[in-house]
Amino acid sequence: MDQIKNEDYVNQFWDDHIVPTLVDYIRIPNKSPDFDPDWVESGHMAAALELAQAWAEKHKPEPSTVHVFQENNRTPLILIDCPGEAEGNILMYGHLDKQPEMEGWRDGFGPWTPVMEGDKLYGRGGADDGYAMFAATAAVRSLKKQGMKHPRILILIEFSEESGSPDLPFYMDHCSAVIGVPNLVVCLDSGAGNYEQFWTTTSLRGLIGCTVRVDVLTEGVHSGSASGLVPSSFRVLRQLLSKLEDEKTGTILLDELTVEIPDYRVKEAVDLIAAMDGETEKFPWHGSMNPSTEDPVESTLRRTWKPALSIVGMDGVPAVKDGGNVLRPYTALRLSMRIPPTLDKEIAVDAMRKALTVDPPYNASVEVKFDEPATGWNAPALDSWLDAAIQEASQAYFNKPALSIGEGGTIPFMAMLGEKFPQAQFVITGILGPQSNAHGPNEFVHIPYAKKLTACIASILHQFPNK
Repeated sequence: MDQIKNEDYVNQFWDDHIVPTLVDYIRIPNKSPDFDPDWVESGHMAAALELAQAWAEKHKPEPSTVHVFQENNRTPLILIDCPGEAEGNILMYGHLDKQPEMEGWRDGFGPWTPVMEGDKLYGRGGADDGYAMFAATAAVRSLKKQGMKHPRILILIEFSEESGSPDLPFYMDHCSAVIGVPNLVVCLDSGAGNYEQFWTTTSLRGLIGCTVRVDVLTEGVHSGSASGLVPSSFRVLRQLLSKLEDEKTGTILLDELTVEIPDYRVKEAVDLIAAMDGETEKFPWHGSMNPSTEDPVESTLRRTWKPALSIVGMDGVPAVKDGGNVLRPYTALRLSMRIPPTLDKEIAVDAMRKALTVDPPYNASVEVKFDEPATGWNAPALDSWLDAAIQEASQAYFNKPALSIGEGGTIPFMAMLGEKFPQAQFVITGILGPQSNAHGPNEFVHIPYAKKLTACIASILHQFPNK
């Protein structure tokens, strides 16, 4: 492969065909079904599908076939099937559903308002993970532009990843004849420790989401009359949370939710910190706020291999300006529990359900509803050819070695594939680098990094062994 021609082609394709389409895609409020229960009626997912399908038909690498599946009111699935001249089966993955709006966008910016500022394109879903289908297509086209032989490549794009991929198991079975058995999986839905080299993800935490609601009354009553006798629903919930988490340290108290971290992953964290000169990911700390630990290695493990609880939503509590002297009848919290990569999701669900519902304080009414749970993922060892290909690509386009990192987020598809295809190799990567802020305000695509990553992917695809 001529690396200069590859990079030139990818850069031009991004400028001409990807950035303008990402601008249009960002405008579509295509929230994942968990955040838009009326997604069929709202039509935003249909709009995103129409945009993606039209683009894929126009820019598909020839000869390729674009398949679109949407069965039984499930979210859709796009498959771009690119035949190859060599043996093997490569599966490339991304998704086109989005997280909700989130508050805190800068003035003039917004989730559905694409803004190009310098070399960054702001808006919801561009980096997580709208760019993936377009970048994967560009990488395959670059191979063909240079007349490079390659194995069959299948680009799979789903529309429910942010809801835990509930429809994907059905499609994996329904489309099994088309999907086949991948030898290599390339996922473009992950992150990067910086924008200066190619990054691969070696592990992903699982995710248990649930809503827990505590009812103490059938209606709100005057707080002057009831407080002191009627327990606060929030206080009951606070006690339930203390069964899950040490509120002083954030340590998860359920033994079932912890695992022994493999020694090689601990060493990987040590090596990562050394390569990064002791720096860890930067966060927008407020004022003089401090992290839970100052140890960079421990910080890395806490974000990638240890369980952690977040409260991501609340019902039953009025806004501050509307808070009257009322003892509220109920409080509901939406919990997000990240679990270690190797922990089975059902074990975590059972442990959390028991902790939250058995012997509640004051015999309060407690209801727990779990979302689709997701097991994490721990990468198999890289084959020598793939390790060499990754390093060669990073050196070619960044002039720096590739680095690997564990991620604290979740990609349900990876655990599914790892279980279904245990012999497959994986390249999990992405453009979610520092401050790119997936799921939060001011999410952006770092365009120069996305271009280089796309060129790296084309280079790695080219190195797939011809058997």
